[in-house]
Amino acid sequence: MASSLFKIRQHGRFGFMNAEAEIVIEPQYLAVGEFQQGFCPVRFNDQWVLMDTLGRVYLKKLYRQIMPFAYERARVQVVQRWGYLDMRGNEVISARFDDAGDFSEGLAYVGIHNFYGFINPAGDLVLPMKYEQAGSFVGGLAPAGKQGKCGYIDPSGAFVIDPVWDTCSAFQGSVAKVEHQFKWGLIDRSGKVLLEPQFLITRDPEQGIFYDGMALVVRDDKYGFVNHVGALVIEPTFDFAGNFAENLALVEINGACGYMDKTGKLVITPRFEDAGSFSEGWAQVKINGRWGYIDPSGALVLPAVYEAASAFRGGLALVVVEGCWAYINRDGVVIWKE
Repeated sequence: MASSLFKIRQHGRFGFMNAEAEIVIEPQYLAVGEFQQGFCPVRFNDQWVLMDTLGRVYLKKLYRQIMPFAYERARVQVVQRWGYLDMRGNEVISARFDDAGDFSEGLAYVGIHNFYGFINPAGDLVLPMKYEQAGSFVGGLAPAGKQGKCGYIDPSGAFVIDPVWDTCSAFQGSVAKVEHQFKWGLIDRSGKVLLEPQFLITRDPEQGIFYDGMALVVRDDKYGFVNHVGALVIEPTFDFAGNFAENLALVEINGACGYMDKTGKLVITPRFEDAGSFSEGWAQVKINGRWGYIDPSGALVLPAVYEAASAFRGGLALVVVEGCWAYINRDGVVIWKE
C-alpha cells in the first residue's frame, strides 16, 4: 500500500492520495515525508512524528528526525542523541547514542564519545564500543576503525580486511569505496585494490556510489564512470553527468543535456535545457522553459507544457500547471490537481 500513496498539496497543507486519485489522508500537515515500509514522518509542533498508511499519527513522543524503518526499527533523534522506534511507535532503544546507523543484516552501528560498537534490534551491545569508525554490515562485512585507520570486520568483530585506509564506506555488492590522502578508490571483498585512490573527494555525494552497475567519478571538474570491477569505462570528459538509470545516464555538454549508454555512446543528442533520469521508461526534459517527457529513443512522448515535472512512479508523475501541483498519467491526463 505504501508504494501506491502519492503526496498531495492543498492550500499549503500536505496529505496523500492513492493511484486512483482518491484522497486517503486529507491535506492537513505543514510538512510530510514519503511513505517507506508503511510509515511516513509528518511535521507536528516543529518536530516529527510517525504516521501510518491509514493516517494514524503516533503521538507518543516528538522527534527531531525520523528515518525509514529497517529490521522493524526506525532511527530517531531527540535533540542530539539517537535511538530507535518499533513499528508501534514505541522507543524500544532509548535515544542515548551520539551517532547511529540504520539496521542492516540484523546489526546497527552506534557511537558514544567517538567510539563505536554494534547493537541488535533488542538494543543489546553485540560488539563493544572500541572502534574509531563504523558503518553498516553488507554481505557480512562492515567498515570499522582502529588506530586512525579503517578496514572491515566480520560479525564477530574481527578484522578481515586490515585497517589501512583513512576512511571506508559500506560495501556496495562486491566493491567498497575507500579513501587515502583525500582521494578515493575501490576494493573488492578480499581487500584487493580494484581502483587505486585517484579521484579527489568533492562535495558531490554521488561520487563512487553505484547505480545500475556504474559509479560517477570527477576529475578536473569533468564527469565519467567506473564499473564494478574498477575499470574507468567512461573517461571524465563531460561537463556534468547524472547517475545511470535504466541503462542510460544524463550528461551535459556545453550547457545542453542528452543521454549516453554504458559504453559512453551518446544515444540521445544533447539538446535539452535540463533533464532528469529515466524512470518507468520515460525521462523528463526541459525545452524552451517547459518540461515534457521523452522515451529512450529521444522521442517526445508528452509535450513540453509543464512548469516543472518529476519522474514517473507507479504510473503517475507530479507536475506543476499554472503554479499548482497536478498528477498526470502516461496519457498526459490530469487525474488530480491542487
